[in-house]
Amino acid sequence: DAVMLSDFARVKPGEKVLDLGTGTGILPILLSAKTRGEHFIGLEIQKESADMARRSIEWNHLQEKIEIVQGDIKEAAALFKPTFFDVIVTNPPYMLNQHGLQNPGDAKAIARHEILCTLDDILRESKQLLADGKGRFYMIHKPFRLAEIMGLMMQYKLEPKRMRLVYPYVDREPNMVLIEGLLGGNSRITVEKPLIVYEKPGVYTQEIREIYGDGR
Repeated sequence: DAVMLSDFARVKPGEKVLDLGTGTGILPILLSAKTRGEHFIGLEIQKESADMARRSIEWNHLQEKIEIVQGDIKEAAALFKPTFFDVIVTNPPYMLNQHGLQNPGDAKAIARHEILCTLDDILRESKQLLADGKGRFYMIHKPFRLAEIMGLMMQYKLEPKRMRLVYPYVDREPNMVLIEGLLGGNSRITVEKPLIVYEKPGVYTQEIREIYGDGR
């Protein structure tokens, strides 16, 4: 998911990027390699994950480009104001709290279910942290929540501008959606061609191999 989102997101030279719910820091690390963004911040509430992210950044000698902040997404605007970001990315929990949740204190459950933050929290805070008229929001999520996603994005004036559906196989229904929003943008969305992950079981498509950096 993080690899596909890092390919979909557009970060221009010199821009500041915030990753909401960075986990172990994979998105900032990928974006620092794929783009010429100036500075990347990952916000993570779980101490263990934030510590792992910092170690990964140190291991890759990226301390000057990437910063990890331990904190709550629901308080992101208060944590970073008056900072305004050019880009916000997020790979949030996909599932509602009641969807098969077994252990609310488990790190994997927190990453997968809306226990500590909701989609509304993410979009509300993003609206306050993006630069009006040019700040861009990128997210990967599940298509079954697409109507809710679109409605909340428009409620918070994050106008949907690009969307790409991800299919596991060409003859299956989509299981992920990539979406871009522009704060204060005009009403117009581009639906990009589908992204197909597998040619057959265990074999990636050429496009997925290129996204991973392997063009063979």
